Amino acid sequence: MGAEIDDRAREARVLHLRHGNEEMTGQRRHENLLFPRPDISGAARACKRGLAVLALALLPLLAGIEARAQSAASLPFDTDQGSVRLLAASPGVGDNENVTLGLEFRLAPHWKIYWRSPGDAGFPPQLDWSGSANLAGAAIAWPAPQRFSVLGLETMGYTDEVILPIAAKLAQPGKPLSLRLHLNYLTCDDICIPYETVLRLDLPAGAPPVGVPGYAALIEQFQTRVPGDGAAVGLRLAGASVDVGARPALLLRVAATPPLSDPDAFVEGADGVVFGRPRFEKAAAGETLLRLPAEGSRSTLAALAGKTLTVTLTDGMRALEAPVTPEPAAMAIDWAALLPMLALALAAGFILNFMPCVLPVLSLKLVSVVRHHGDAGAIRAGFLASAAGIVASFLALAAAAIVLRAAGMYVGWGVQFQSPVFLAGMAAILLLFAANLWGLFEIPLPRIIADAGGNGIVLGNFATGVLATFLATPCTAPLLGSALGFALASGPVEIVAIFAALGIGLAAPYLLVAALPAMVRLLPKPGAWMVELRRILGIALALSAIWLLWVLWAEIGTPPAQAAGSFWQPFDEAAISRLVGEGNTVFVDVTADWCLTCKVNERLVLGQAAVESRLTAPRTVAMRADWTRPDPAIARYLREFGRYGIPFNAVYGPAAPQGVALPEILTRDRVIEALDRAQAAFAPGRTGG
Repeated sequence: MGAEIDDRAREARVLHLRHGNEEMTGQRRHENLLFPRPDISGAARACKRGLAVLALALLPLLAGIEARAQSAASLPFDTDQGSVRLLAASPGVGDNENVTLGLEFRLAPHWKIYWRSPGDAGFPPQLDWSGSANLAGAAIAWPAPQRFSVLGLETMGYTDEVILPIAAKLAQPGKPLSLRLHLNYLTCDDICIPYETVLRLDLPAGAPPVGVPGYAALIEQFQTRVPGDGAAVGLRLAGASVDVGARPALLLRVAATPPLSDPDAFVEGADGVVFGRPRFEKAAAGETLLRLPAEGSRSTLAALAGKTLTVTLTDGMRALEAPVTPEPAAMAIDWAALLPMLALALAAGFILNFMPCVLPVLSLKLVSVVRHHGDAGAIRAGFLASAAGIVASFLALAAAAIVLRAAGMYVGWGVQFQSPVFLAGMAAILLLFAANLWGLFEIPLPRIIADAGGNGIVLGNFATGVLATFLATPCTAPLLGSALGFALASGPVEIVAIFAALGIGLAAPYLLVAALPAMVRLLPKPGAWMVELRRILGIALALSAIWLLWVLWAEIGTPPAQAAGSFWQPFDEAAISRLVGEGNTVFVDVTADWCLTCKVNERLVLGQAAVESRLTAPRTVAMRADWTRPDPAIARYLREFGRYGIPFNAVYGPAAPQGVALPEILTRDRVIEALDRAQAAFAPGRTGG
């Protein structure tokens, strides 16, 4: 037994020496204690036995020190946001020319680091190997990233844990490798924190030390996530094209077996253009067409045609990386699609006449009709002038949409109500009209204009048509969203045609009366009742002005907090995919204080007990996006669905991961049916979506 203890004590001494303790005085003292001369007293022998037992007890600690000296990992750099360390597949270099390394990040919840192309913000980890010995070069590989969409910004990176595989080449194969990694990286959550550190790792020559593990299996887990050419996972990039129309985008044609379920794509080499999350489009048999919405000038986007880009495509755990040279997208007019949309636009414009936004203007027109009760010529001229004002205003809106779109700006229906200047001006105009109806003042036209306009009839009614058009814009009638979406997603010809059809539809009642002025005779003759009517109509205009001032206050004031106990959550597009992957159904409501149709939907449909009960059911999340003020994230979200106005509602779920858009005018049955269809049977533990 004593010999066995002596042998173990000798082994402990050897381990102690190998650990590199160069304090010779202490070393000799330790040697004398463990291995004294044989001619010692009984007390000394007892002391020897006690110290030998102590050395035996310290063996695990000493072995741990030795293992760290020969470890295949650097000491970690720890922060409150996570840790990072350098790993080696093997604790020794052997006779190899190349060594596999890994840079491991372990991140606290919600914190992230960035991919090699970070997107709108951030920067990727920066590696400097200065001070390393026997290192000829190091090539880093990047596992497929994930997308983060925050406040309209698109960034790419990693959360939780990621290992960046590194292929290191030795200057002298078989010789020891001494690594000194100077690392700069940025980690972000609500705030961003840059860090700088030096990671050290020494790998000895020859065979790896016995009992010291490497990290080959762990590094390999992330090496398999580095995108290849896609052949092994059934993905192939078949081609691409650049669309510089109303919905600027990069179109990717992908062949996938099995079909794509939840794709994302990241584009490199497109300086000056940022691409959003792709959406499915129709494609030829055997291929899927993905539309990546583009942010940037159209000239910069157009310049990508003929330029080689690098595309990283992901679909769950599948990924590919491939070069692609986009072609210009075809811009020919699709008459088969345009003609039905023209009919749709005519109907949508006509329906606008019955929306509450246009009522105050119709009241003005009614007063004008009664005033010229017996003059068929004046009636015809007045109604034709109003119709001309409406159509001219819609054509002006079309021209503005074309110009703004060419400048790379967002265009949409009703977005002028996001402008405080516009709201204040419209409110002032309505108050002036109301005061005029109340008889507080009269503003005569200049003589030259009155004479040219037939005593002001033509110009006054033309202005009435213009006012009717602008007051109609916060309202969204049935069919209007589809017509506008088609127009603003197409070329200039389609935009002009659709807007002209909308104007003609809104002007249809005026054109009808102009063609049949005798219809006016059905109205009562002028009399004392007109004074009371003018007062009532003045009140209607004043109420419209008050509503505009209320919207103005909502825009320039402090946004109201979410009502206590409300089941509506703030809109977060980035969270939708995660929520659906967990088996939830997500209902999105895009609204604004100036959108009257939105308020009707909220009051009459979304506020119903049956709908609220469904929206607050387990595994259902209701999100509300407030577009009262300009918000590029919401604008981008609408554009992904080809929508350029509100109200807009979409439903997501396990059976509809890409989202299904609902009609502009909601009904209780439509909402509940859409929620039921989007929600599929969900087994606990299932992921994806």
